[in-house]
Amino acid sequence: MSANRFKTLPKEIGKLKNLQELNLNKNQLTILPKEIGQLKNLRKLNLSANQIKTIPKEIEKLQKLQSLYLPNNQLTTLPQEIGQLQKLQWLYLPKNQLTTLPQEIGQLKNLKSLNLSYNQIKTIPKEIEKLQKLQSLGLDNNQLTTLPQEIGQLQNLQSLDLSTNRLTTLPQEIGHLQNLQDLYLVSNQLTILPNEIRQLKNLQTLNLRNNRLTTLSKEIEQLQNLKSLDLRSNQLTTFPKGIGQLKNLQVLDLGSNQLTTLPEGIGQLKNLQTLDLDSNQLTTLPQEIGQLQNLQELFLNNNQLSSQEKKRIRKLIPKCQIYFE
Repeated sequence: MSANRFKTLPKEIGKLKNLQELNLNKNQLTILPKEIGQLKNLRKLNLSANQIKTIPKEIEKLQKLQSLYLPNNQLTTLPQEIGQLQKLQWLYLPKNQLTTLPQEIGQLKNLKSLNLSYNQIKTIPKEIEKLQKLQSLGLDNNQLTTLPQEIGQLQNLQSLDLSTNRLTTLPQEIGHLQNLQDLYLVSNQLTILPNEIRQLKNLQTLNLRNNRLTTLSKEIEQLQNLKSLDLRSNQLTTFPKGIGQLKNLQVLDLGSNQLTTLPEGIGQLKNLQTLDLDSNQLTTLPQEIGQLQNLQELFLNNNQLSSQEKKRIRKLIPKCQIYFE
């Protein structure tokens, strides 16, 4: 029933008592009939890309619902009754007009994935701490200025996307997310990271591109499982000496900063494959750069390297593809 230009659903939809999956994406629906609540056996409901402004409170009757997809609609609020969907595991609400979340969101005890990206959300209710099974949380492209400290209670969270918000700091409790593997903080207003970041022992991806960081805490050295670190477009002038402890790092992007030197420890990054240093103020690279046996790509364009220095670098890593221009 997708892509049929339906503008309304007949009340008779409620008679489909045994229906388990209903796909109505890419129609022109503006409202849902309250009879939707009669679909007692419904497990998956896809209403993506419609023009729905509200969800009827009868949604609470869908006690077997596991997946609810509502991206690309015109929702401004969620009904309190959404908290009654005890079997719900996947809730997708990107590209709506949500500004707040009901406290009842915390009642979704079985929720594994919550995507709220591209809304206008300014605050997250502290009740989010009750989502103990949550593995993925997408909050990118909202208007968040702070995070509740309760976010640290999400012990099973593996992926957290907070990109394109207005965050200036992170709560210390971020360090409690022991199972976090991917943390995206692109395009915020961060000037410093909490020391507790060192506690994220399972972190593999850390993206801090386009913030306002001037220094990086040495605590970052303790992220032993980190594979990708993106610090492009900050205001870094130096880098921690202990960077070499990140033995599993494969991708390091330090482009568009204000670096004049690199620490000698960089030579210890034996698994590094891509190193981006473009648009800095480098005049030389340490001899240790030659120890990067697995380096495949090195970006050095828009620096202040002499032709003699470029020759030296080429000799140090002859098998690496180097970009000077």
